[in-house]
Amino acid sequence: MAFEGLTERLQSAMTKLRRKPKVTEADLKETMREIRLALLEADVNFAVVKDFVKQVRERAAGTDVLTGLNPAQQIVKIVDEELTKTMGSEAVPLNKSEKIPTIIMMTGLQGAGKTTTAGKLALKLKNEENARPMFIAADVYRPAAIDQLETVAKSIDVPVFQLGTDVDPVEIVRQGLVVAKENHNDYVIIDTAGRLQIDEKLMNELVEIQTLSQPDEILLVVDAMTGQNAVETADGFNNQLNLTGVVLTKLDGDTRGGAALSIRAVTGKPIKFVGQGEKMTDLDVFHPDRMSSRILGMGDMLTLIEKAQQDFDEDQAQKTMEKMRESTFDFNDFLEQMQQVQNMGPIEDIMKMIPGMANNPALKNVNVDPKDMDHIKAIVYSMTPAERENPDLLNPSRRRRLAAGAARPIVEVNRMIKQFNEMKKMMKQVSSGNMAGMEQMMGGNVPGGRLGKLAMKQMTRKMKKNKKKRNKRK
Repeated sequence: MAFEGLTERLQSAMTKLRRKPKVTEADLKETMREIRLALLEADVNFAVVKDFVKQVRERAAGTDVLTGLNPAQQIVKIVDEELTKTMGSEAVPLNKSEKIPTIIMMTGLQGAGKTTTAGKLALKLKNEENARPMFIAADVYRPAAIDQLETVAKSIDVPVFQLGTDVDPVEIVRQGLVVAKENHNDYVIIDTAGRLQIDEKLMNELVEIQTLSQPDEILLVVDAMTGQNAVETADGFNNQLNLTGVVLTKLDGDTRGGAALSIRAVTGKPIKFVGQGEKMTDLDVFHPDRMSSRILGMGDMLTLIEKAQQDFDEDQAQKTMEKMRESTFDFNDFLEQMQQVQNMGPIEDIMKMIPGMANNPALKNVNVDPKDMDHIKAIVYSMTPAERENPDLLNPSRRRRLAAGAARPIVEVNRMIKQFNEMKKMMKQVSSGNMAGMEQMMGGNVPGGRLGKLAMKQMTRKMKKNKKKRNKRK
C-alpha cells in the first residue's frame, strides 16, 4: 500500500509526542527531525521537504502552541494542515467545455498506464454523469496500442475512432473531432503516444495535437512507483504543454508515495485522479485532505462512505441497517454483506479508512487472505436454512457437522461464529449512531460519537439523493 513506510514513521513520531506530558522546544526539534527523515525516505522532493518542515516548525514553535492546551494534538493538526496544503488543499474537478464535446488529452511516458487510465476515466464519466464519451486512437507507434485501446473501450462500451497506424496522428485527431461532433459525444478522450523518455519528436507531436484540438484538459499520467522520476516527468511535460492536471497510477503498489507529495509543489499543477487498483472502476478523485488523514493514520471516512455507495446496493443496505437495529441480522445477510465488502477492495485497506482503526497496532500487519473469506463462506454454506436464519441454533453438535461439511477445523467454526456475534453487536451500535460503545470495544481509539453520527447521517442522506436520481432516470 502507498505511504505505508511514511505513515508508520509519522505515526511513530506523533505517538512519541503525544506521550509527553509537556512539549518542549527540544521535543519539537526531535519530532521535526523525524518528520524530515520520514519524508526524505518516502522519496519526497528535497526542496518540498525543506519548505514543509520550515512551515510546520514556524507554526508549531509559537508559545501559544507549546504552552497551550494539548500541544501535541495541536502539532498533529498543524502537520495535517501543511500536508494537505502541500498536496493542493482541495480536490480540483475536470475542466468542462460550455459546448460539447469536452476534449481531454491524455499524455505520459510509455508504461505509465495511460490507455488503461483513459478507460477508467471514460467509465467514471459514464457512471457518474451518464455521459457519452468517445476515444481517439492517436498512438500509432507502440505495437498493439490501438488494439489495447479497443479492448479497453469494448469492455466499457465506449466507441473508438481510429485510422490505423499509417496515418499522421494529427490528422487522426482532426477527423476524430469531426466524428465526435456529428455523434454529439459529451467527451472526447485523445489517447496520445508515449515514449520511454521525453524527446523532441514526442513533444512536437503533442504540441501539434494540442494546437489543433484546443483541449479543455491536458492530463499527464505518471507512475507513482517511479518516485522522483515522476516529478521530473511532470515538470518536463508541463514546461512544454502547460498541463491542467496529473493522474497518479499504481498508488496501491509498493511505492513510497513521494510523487503525490511533490508534484503539486514542484509543478503547481493539481493531482486530479489517482489509480489504486487494476479494475476499471479503480480511479478516484484525489482529495488532499483525505490523503493527509490516511498518511497520518487518522482514517478516511468520506472515501469509505463513497466506496460503500458505489459498491453497495442502496435498497439492500437500508434493509441491512434496519435488521442491525432490530437484531435480526442473520447469516444470509452476512453472506450478502461479505460479497459486497469484497467488491470494495482488500479488507485491510478498508479497515484503515476507519478512524481509530487506521493506527490501531492490532491492524499493523493485517493481511486478509481471500482464501480465508472462501473458508468462511464454505462454513455458512454448510448450514441449513434454519441455522442461517437463527444462529442461536448452532449448538456444539451442529458446529461439528459444519466443520465436517466445510472441511475446516472445529476451532475455526467456533471462531467464525464468535466473530459474527461480535460484529453483529458492533454493527448494531454503528447503525444506531452509538460510537461510544465502539470506542470501548476498540480500546478508546475511535473519536467520539459525533463522528459516527455524522458519517451515518451523511451516508443516509447521499443514499436518498442517489435513489431519487436513479428513479428520475427511470
